[in-house]
Amino acid sequence: MKRRVVVTGLGAITSLGGEVNVLWDGILAGRSGVHPLTILDVSNFKVRFGSDIPDFDPGKYVDAKEAKRLDRFTQFATYAAGKAIEDSGIDMAVEDPYRCGVILGSGIGGLSEIEIQVERLLTKGPDRVSPFTIPKLMLNAAGANISICHGMKGPNFTVATACASATNAMGDAFKCIQYDDADVIVTGGTEAAITAMGVAGFQNMKALSTRNEEPTRASRPFDADRDGFVMAEGAGVLVFEELEHAKRRGAKIYAEVLGYGASGDAGHITQPDELGRGAGRAMANALRDGGWNPSDIDYINAHGTSTPLGDKAETQAVKGVFGDHAYKVSISSTKGHIGHALGASGGIEMILTVLAVHNDVVPPTINLENPDPACDLDYTPNQPKQKRINMAMNNSFGFGGHNASILCGKVR
Repeated sequence: MKRRVVVTGLGAITSLGGEVNVLWDGILAGRSGVHPLTILDVSNFKVRFGSDIPDFDPGKYVDAKEAKRLDRFTQFATYAAGKAIEDSGIDMAVEDPYRCGVILGSGIGGLSEIEIQVERLLTKGPDRVSPFTIPKLMLNAAGANISICHGMKGPNFTVATACASATNAMGDAFKCIQYDDADVIVTGGTEAAITAMGVAGFQNMKALSTRNEEPTRASRPFDADRDGFVMAEGAGVLVFEELEHAKRRGAKIYAEVLGYGASGDAGHITQPDELGRGAGRAMANALRDGGWNPSDIDYINAHGTSTPLGDKAETQAVKGVFGDHAYKVSISSTKGHIGHALGASGGIEMILTVLAVHNDVVPPTINLENPDPACDLDYTPNQPKQKRINMAMNNSFGFGGHNASILCGKVR
């Protein structure tokens, strides 16, 4: 019999702040974390804004000497994981370390370290490349460092499926606990790709919004005037825990994880299936996994990146899976507030989905001023909505045709 899985801890770092309650309050207030970029010189770039975190200090959970040996994406992850573990109230010192693990997602990993060391290689020669290069840039560094920091010796691996990374990681964490491979998994995603190469690469493939004169209005999911996504960085990490284990230690429970589904488009490397068939399959698989009906879903946190093709495809996917209920379910994209954090986005958005369930509030989609006729569902424009939310879905879709959906709801 499958074991039940609940969420007992939340931790995040985004451009809206380093505390989950500050992030949540900012989302409900419609605040934007998008601004002119400050962590790198973009004066000669076509896109000069994003959702970076210029004043981030990893010092609370990593000492200054150790922080220098970690790429920024790992610093974000260790910070958010520390916050999530602290929030959960779990004492890793008294837990069986082999029953506690880390499954994290990241789409790109240590891009800044690659840039720094390539420049050293070309200008100063191979002997000046740092011996910490590989341990800093490797995608699994974030999860590995979290496990080392907290003594967690259970399942430990990293998922890299572009912008679906965090949600695929959470799905794997869910299954690990369901099938008794662990009692506690720290999971979610992290990303720090606002670098010269990262911005230039996305800019030149024409994926990014170019609204340099009005950055706070640039990320506008499902709006007819959207012109691309806004790059973000940060991390969203959650503590998943087996229900009885959480009860025994008197844990605070935010929500229960109720299903997971994934699929592949097998189409274009960057463009989604126009009819959203792969995305729809992931949603349908998540419902089937938990034995739920489309009518059981009260809220969907959409992937909703603010790209012309992606938002329409997701709308088609929701209609294909939910039928008439598609027009009754509340939907929003919180990327309007903080942009798109790539492999971290699913973790950040799962935190917001869990809080929507916990607080019975639908977060708004900001900057939705001129709805696209092709996106005609209830996307909760600009203002939050009080609503009983028994069950919600979180969607993440990534380059390569990776699709992932995960469900959470009130503990039944």
